[in-house]
Amino acid sequence: MSAMELVCPAGTPSALREAVEAGAHAVYCGFRDETNARNFPGLNFSRKELEEAVAFAHDRGAKVLVAINTFAQAGRTKLWKQAVDDAVSIGVDALILADMGIIDYAASRHPDQRLHLSVQASASSPEAIEFYVREFGIRRVVLPRVLTLPEIRALNDEIDCETEVFVYGGLCVMAEGRCLLSSYATGKSPNMTGVCSPPSHVAYREEDDGEMVSRLGAFTINRFAPGEKAGYPTLCKGRFETGGRTFYVFEEPTSLNAVDMLKEFRDAGVTALKIEGRQRSKAYVRQVVGDFRRAVDALASGADAGDLSLTSLSEGTRETQGVYRKTWR
Repeated sequence: MSAMELVCPAGTPSALREAVEAGAHAVYCGFRDETNARNFPGLNFSRKELEEAVAFAHDRGAKVLVAINTFAQAGRTKLWKQAVDDAVSIGVDALILADMGIIDYAASRHPDQRLHLSVQASASSPEAIEFYVREFGIRRVVLPRVLTLPEIRALNDEIDCETEVFVYGGLCVMAEGRCLLSSYATGKSPNMTGVCSPPSHVAYREEDDGEMVSRLGAFTINRFAPGEKAGYPTLCKGRFETGGRTFYVFEEPTSLNAVDMLKEFRDAGVTALKIEGRQRSKAYVRQVVGDFRRAVDALASGADAGDLSLTSLSEGTRETQGVYRKTWR
Protein backbone atom coordinates (compact mmCIF):
# COMPACT_ATOMS: atom_id res chain seq x y z
CA MET A 1 0.00 0.00 0.00
CA SER A 2 1.41 3.41 -0.94
CA ALA A 3 2.34 5.85 1.81
CA MET A 4 0.50 9.07 2.47
CA GLU A 5 2.45 12.13 1.34
CA LEU A 6 4.36 13.90 4.11
CA VAL A 7 4.25 17.69 3.61
CA CYS A 8 6.87 19.49 5.70
CA PRO A 9 7.70 23.09 6.68
CA ALA A 10 10.55 25.03 5.10
CA GLY A 11 10.82 28.50 6.58
CA THR A 12 14.32 29.04 5.17
CA PRO A 13 16.52 27.49 2.48
CA SER A 14 18.54 25.65 5.13
CA ALA A 15 15.37 24.28 6.75
CA LEU A 16 14.21 23.11 3.33
CA ARG A 17 17.40 21.14 2.87
CA GLU A 18 17.00 19.60 6.33
CA ALA A 19 13.39 18.62 5.58
CA VAL A 20 14.25 17.02 2.24
CA GLU A 21 17.21 15.11 3.65
CA ALA A 22 15.11 13.95 6.62
CA GLY A 23 12.62 12.35 4.26
CA ALA A 24 9.96 14.90 3.32
CA HIS A 25 7.91 13.88 0.29
CA ALA A 26 7.07 17.57 -0.19
CA VAL A 27 8.05 20.86 1.42
CA TYR A 28 6.06 24.06 1.59
CA CYS A 29 7.52 27.55 1.70
CA GLY A 30 6.75 31.16 0.77
CA PHE A 31 8.20 34.30 -0.71
CA ARG A 32 9.74 36.98 1.50
CA ASP A 33 6.74 39.33 1.39
CA GLU A 34 3.09 39.77 2.35
CA THR A 35 1.83 37.04 0.03
CA ASN A 36 2.42 34.26 2.56
CA ALA A 37 1.04 33.81 6.06
CA ARG A 38 4.46 33.50 7.73
CA ASN A 39 5.83 36.91 6.79
CA PHE A 40 8.42 37.15 9.58
CA PRO A 41 11.90 38.72 9.50
CA GLY A 42 14.57 36.17 8.67
CA LEU A 43 12.16 33.71 7.09
CA ASN A 44 11.11 32.78 3.56
CA PHE A 45 12.69 32.80 0.11
CA SER A 46 13.90 35.20 -2.54
CA ARG A 47 13.18 34.22 -6.14
CA LYS A 48 16.74 32.99 -6.61
CA GLU A 49 16.65 31.00 -3.39
CA LEU A 50 13.40 29.35 -4.43
CA GLU A 51 14.86 28.43 -7.81
CA GLU A 52 17.83 26.78 -6.10
CA ALA A 53 15.54 25.07 -3.59
CA VAL A 54 13.35 23.58 -6.32
CA ALA A 55 16.41 22.17 -8.08
CA PHE A 56 17.73 20.73 -4.80
CA ALA A 57 14.40 19.11 -3.90
CA HIS A 58 13.69 17.75 -7.37
CA ASP A 59 17.15 16.20 -7.57
CA ARG A 60 16.22 14.21 -4.45
CA GLY A 61 12.70 13.28 -5.47
CA ALA A 62 10.86 15.81 -3.30
CA LYS A 63 8.20 18.31 -4.32
CA VAL A 64 8.07 22.03 -3.54
CA LEU A 65 4.76 23.73 -2.75
CA VAL A 66 4.60 27.52 -2.51
CA ALA A 67 2.15 29.15 -0.12
CA ILE A 68 0.61 32.33 -1.54
CA ASN A 69 -2.03 32.16 1.13
CA THR A 70 -2.85 35.63 2.38
CA PHE A 71 -5.71 37.74 1.06
CA ALA A 72 -4.87 40.34 -1.58
CA GLN A 73 -5.71 43.89 -0.62
CA ALA A 74 -8.09 45.94 -2.74
CA GLY A 75 -6.17 47.80 -5.43
CA ARG A 76 -2.93 45.95 -4.56
CA THR A 77 -3.28 42.57 -6.26
CA LYS A 78 -0.13 42.97 -8.37
CA LEU A 79 2.14 41.57 -5.65
CA TRP A 80 0.05 38.39 -5.35
CA LYS A 81 -0.27 37.90 -9.11
CA GLN A 82 3.48 38.37 -9.51
CA ALA A 83 4.09 35.76 -6.84
CA VAL A 84 1.90 33.31 -8.76
CA ASP A 85 3.67 34.01 -12.05
CA ASP A 86 7.14 33.76 -10.51
CA ALA A 87 6.43 30.52 -8.67
CA VAL A 88 5.04 28.92 -11.82
CA SER A 89 8.00 30.07 -13.93
CA ILE A 90 10.43 28.63 -11.37
CA GLY A 91 8.73 25.25 -11.70
CA VAL A 92 7.14 24.59 -8.33
CA ASP A 93 4.93 21.52 -8.01
CA ALA A 94 1.86 23.27 -6.60
CA LEU A 95 0.59 26.63 -5.39
CA ILE A 96 -1.22 26.80 -2.05
CA LEU A 97 -3.79 29.59 -2.44
CA ALA A 98 -6.51 31.18 -0.28
CA ASP A 99 -7.81 34.35 -1.97
CA MET A 100 -10.57 33.51 -4.47
CA GLY A 101 -9.51 36.24 -6.87
CA ILE A 102 -5.92 35.05 -6.89
CA ILE A 103 -7.08 31.45 -7.33
CA ASP A 104 -9.10 32.58 -10.37
CA TYR A 105 -6.04 34.40 -11.75
CA ALA A 106 -3.80 31.35 -11.29
CA ALA A 107 -6.34 28.97 -12.84
CA SER A 108 -6.94 31.24 -15.83
CA ARG A 109 -3.34 32.32 -16.43
CA HIS A 110 -1.69 28.96 -15.71
CA PRO A 111 -4.24 26.23 -16.47
CA ASP A 112 -1.67 23.43 -16.24
CA GLN A 113 -0.40 24.44 -12.79
CA ARG A 114 -1.48 22.24 -9.89
CA LEU A 115 -3.45 24.25 -7.31
CA HIS A 116 -4.07 23.44 -3.64
CA LEU A 117 -6.60 25.24 -1.46
CA SER A 118 -4.97 26.69 1.66
CA VAL A 119 -6.34 26.07 5.13
CA GLN A 120 -6.68 29.86 5.21
CA ALA A 121 -9.69 29.53 2.89
CA SER A 122 -11.50 27.67 5.70
CA ALA A 123 -13.32 25.30 3.33
CA SER A 124 -14.82 22.56 5.49
CA SER A 125 -18.00 21.46 3.73
CA PRO A 126 -18.48 19.31 0.61
CA GLU A 127 -20.30 22.18 -1.09
CA ALA A 128 -17.50 24.68 -0.49
CA ILE A 129 -14.78 22.27 -1.59
CA GLU A 130 -16.64 21.12 -4.70
CA PHE A 131 -17.15 24.77 -5.68
CA TYR A 132 -13.38 25.33 -5.72
CA VAL A 133 -12.84 22.06 -7.59
CA ARG A 134 -15.50 22.84 -10.19
CA GLU A 135 -14.68 26.50 -10.77
CA PHE A 136 -10.89 26.53 -10.43
CA GLY A 137 -9.67 22.96 -10.79
CA ILE A 138 -8.39 22.71 -7.21
CA ARG A 139 -6.65 19.35 -6.79
CA ARG A 140 -6.18 19.29 -3.00
CA VAL A 141 -7.73 21.03 -0.01
CA VAL A 142 -5.91 21.57 3.28
CA LEU A 143 -8.62 20.97 5.88
CA PRO A 144 -9.17 23.37 8.78
CA ARG A 145 -8.29 22.06 12.22
CA VAL A 146 -11.92 22.07 13.36
CA LEU A 147 -13.03 18.72 11.90
CA THR A 148 -13.29 15.46 13.79
CA LEU A 149 -12.01 12.24 12.28
CA PRO A 150 -15.56 11.00 11.44
CA GLU A 151 -16.26 14.35 9.74
CA ILE A 152 -13.09 14.02 7.65
CA ARG A 153 -14.08 10.50 6.63
CA ALA A 154 -17.58 11.63 5.65
CA LEU A 155 -16.16 14.59 3.74
CA ASN A 156 -13.83 12.39 1.72
CA ASP A 157 -16.77 10.17 0.78
CA GLU A 158 -18.52 13.15 -0.82
CA ILE A 159 -15.81 15.07 -2.66
CA ASP A 160 -13.63 14.43 -5.69
CA CYS A 161 -10.51 16.07 -4.34
CA GLU A 162 -7.43 15.14 -2.33
CA THR A 163 -7.38 16.15 1.33
CA GLU A 164 -4.46 17.18 3.52
CA VAL A 165 -4.62 17.33 7.31
CA PHE A 166 -2.34 18.78 9.98
CA VAL A 167 -0.68 16.13 12.14
CA TYR A 168 1.91 18.04 14.16
CA GLY A 169 2.73 21.54 15.38
CA GLY A 170 0.97 24.67 16.54
CA LEU A 171 -2.78 24.91 16.90
CA CYS A 172 -4.98 27.92 16.20
CA VAL A 173 -8.30 28.10 18.01
CA MET A 174 -9.65 30.69 15.60
CA ALA A 175 -11.09 29.77 12.19
CA GLU A 176 -8.13 29.87 9.83
CA GLY A 177 -8.14 32.94 7.63
CA ARG A 178 -10.54 34.83 9.85
CA CYS A 179 -8.63 35.79 13.00
CA LEU A 180 -8.75 39.44 14.09
CA LEU A 181 -7.13 39.27 17.53
CA SER A 182 -3.59 40.16 16.48
CA SER A 183 -4.92 42.83 14.11
CA TYR A 184 -6.77 44.42 17.03
CA ALA A 185 -3.65 44.56 19.18
CA THR A 186 -1.05 45.54 16.58
CA GLY A 187 -2.74 46.83 13.42
CA LYS A 188 -1.00 44.06 11.47
CA SER A 189 -3.34 41.53 9.89
CA PRO A 190 -2.35 37.83 9.82
CA ASN A 191 -4.68 37.38 6.87
CA MET A 192 -3.55 40.33 4.75
CA THR A 193 0.04 41.12 5.73
CA GLY A 194 0.91 37.57 6.78
CA VAL A 195 2.06 38.03 10.35
CA CYS A 196 0.39 37.10 13.64
CA SER A 197 1.92 38.76 16.71
CA PRO A 198 4.65 40.54 14.73
CA PRO A 199 8.04 40.63 16.50
CA SER A 200 8.13 44.42 16.14
CA HIS A 201 5.24 44.59 18.65
CA VAL A 202 6.53 41.97 21.10
CA ALA A 203 8.26 42.93 24.35
CA TYR A 204 9.47 41.06 27.44
CA ARG A 205 10.24 42.69 30.78
CA GLU A 206 11.69 41.09 33.89
CA GLU A 207 10.22 42.44 37.13
CA ASP A 208 12.18 43.01 40.34
CA ASP A 209 10.77 39.78 41.81
CA GLY A 210 12.03 37.78 38.82
CA GLU A 211 8.63 37.52 37.18
CA MET A 212 8.73 37.74 33.37
CA VAL A 213 6.04 39.86 31.71
CA SER A 214 5.26 39.47 28.01
CA ARG A 215 3.42 42.11 26.01
CA LEU A 216 1.97 42.45 22.54
CA GLY A 217 1.53 46.07 21.55
CA ALA A 218 -0.18 47.81 24.46
CA PHE A 219 -1.47 44.57 25.99
CA THR A 220 0.03 42.42 28.71
CA ILE A 221 -0.35 38.84 27.48
CA ASN A 222 1.20 36.82 30.27
CA ARG A 223 3.20 36.81 33.49
CA PHE A 224 5.62 33.96 34.15
CA ALA A 225 7.00 32.99 37.55
CA PRO A 226 10.81 32.73 37.95
CA GLY A 227 11.95 29.60 36.14
CA GLU A 228 8.64 29.15 34.31
CA LYS A 229 9.00 28.73 30.55
CA ALA A 230 7.90 31.95 28.81
CA GLY A 231 5.84 31.43 25.67
CA TYR A 232 5.55 33.71 22.66
CA PRO A 233 2.88 36.38 23.26
CA THR A 234 -0.09 35.60 21.04
CA LEU A 235 -3.46 36.80 22.27
CA CYS A 236 -5.19 33.45 21.84
CA LYS A 237 -2.62 31.82 24.15
CA GLY A 238 -2.53 34.58 26.74
CA ARG A 239 -3.29 34.17 30.43
CA PHE A 240 -5.92 36.67 31.56
CA GLU A 241 -7.95 37.51 34.64
CA THR A 242 -11.66 37.02 34.06
CA GLY A 243 -14.52 36.06 36.33
CA GLY A 244 -12.22 36.33 39.32
CA ARG A 245 -9.80 33.73 37.95
CA THR A 246 -6.50 33.99 36.07
CA PHE A 247 -6.17 31.30 33.39
CA TYR A 248 -5.67 30.61 29.68
CA VAL A 249 -9.01 31.94 28.45
CA PHE A 250 -8.80 30.80 24.82
CA GLU A 251 -6.19 28.05 24.60
CA GLU A 252 -3.40 26.63 26.74
CA PRO A 253 0.07 26.36 25.16
CA THR A 254 0.09 22.89 23.61
CA SER A 255 1.03 21.30 20.29
CA LEU A 256 -0.93 19.01 18.03
CA ASN A 257 0.54 15.52 17.73
CA ALA A 258 -1.51 12.99 15.79
CA VAL A 259 1.29 10.51 15.06
CA ASP A 260 -0.77 7.73 16.67
CA MET A 261 -3.67 8.39 14.28
CA LEU A 262 -1.96 7.88 10.93
CA LYS A 263 -3.75 4.60 10.17
CA GLU A 264 -7.09 6.24 10.94
CA PHE A 265 -6.29 9.12 8.60
CA ARG A 266 -5.36 6.68 5.85
CA ASP A 267 -8.54 4.70 6.37
CA ALA A 268 -10.53 7.96 6.27
CA GLY A 269 -9.18 8.68 2.78
CA VAL A 270 -6.62 11.37 3.62
CA THR A 271 -3.96 11.91 0.93
CA ALA A 272 -1.36 14.02 2.73
CA LEU A 273 -0.13 14.79 6.24
CA LYS A 274 1.05 18.30 7.08
CA ILE A 275 3.58 19.31 9.70
CA GLU A 276 3.38 22.90 10.94
CA GLY A 277 6.50 24.89 11.82
CA ARG A 278 7.99 27.29 9.30
CA GLN A 279 9.10 29.44 12.23
CA ARG A 280 10.87 26.57 13.98
CA SER A 281 14.55 25.61 13.96
CA LYS A 282 16.40 23.26 11.64
CA ALA A 283 16.78 20.83 14.54
CA TYR A 284 12.99 20.78 14.99
CA VAL A 285 12.47 20.17 11.28
CA ARG A 286 15.07 17.38 11.17
CA GLN A 287 13.66 15.47 14.13
CA VAL A 288 9.94 15.87 13.45
CA VAL A 289 10.21 15.14 9.73
CA GLY A 290 12.48 12.15 10.34
CA ASP A 291 10.16 10.65 12.94
CA PHE A 292 7.02 11.16 10.88
CA ARG A 293 8.66 9.75 7.75
CA ARG A 294 9.57 6.66 9.75
CA ALA A 295 5.98 6.39 10.96
CA VAL A 296 4.51 6.85 7.47
CA ASP A 297 6.82 4.25 5.96
CA ALA A 298 6.13 1.81 8.79
CA LEU A 299 2.38 2.17 8.27
CA ALA A 300 2.72 1.53 4.54
CA SER A 301 4.81 -1.60 5.08
CA GLY A 302 3.11 -2.91 8.19
CA ALA A 303 6.27 -2.54 10.29
CA ASP A 304 6.81 -1.05 13.76
CA ALA A 305 7.92 2.59 13.72
CA GLY A 306 9.52 2.39 17.17
CA ASP A 307 9.63 5.26 19.70
CA LEU A 308 8.19 8.49 18.31
CA SER A 309 8.17 10.72 21.38
CA LEU A 310 8.25 14.37 20.33
CA THR A 311 7.07 15.90 23.60
CA SER A 312 10.30 17.83 24.10
CA LEU A 313 9.59 19.81 20.92
CA SER A 314 5.96 20.58 21.77
CA GLU A 315 4.76 23.98 22.87
CA GLY A 316 4.68 24.00 26.65
CA THR A 317 5.96 20.39 26.40
CA ARG A 318 2.32 19.36 26.15
CA GLU A 319 0.54 17.52 23.35
CA THR A 320 -3.02 17.05 22.15
CA GLN A 321 -4.86 15.32 19.33
CA GLY A 322 -7.00 18.43 19.00
CA VAL A 323 -10.54 18.02 17.75
CA TYR A 324 -9.73 14.85 15.83
CA ARG A 325 -10.92 12.90 18.86
CA LYS A 326 -13.48 15.38 20.10
CA THR A 327 -15.67 13.60 22.64
CA TRP A 328 -18.32 16.13 23.68
CA ARG A 329 -20.65 15.61 20.72
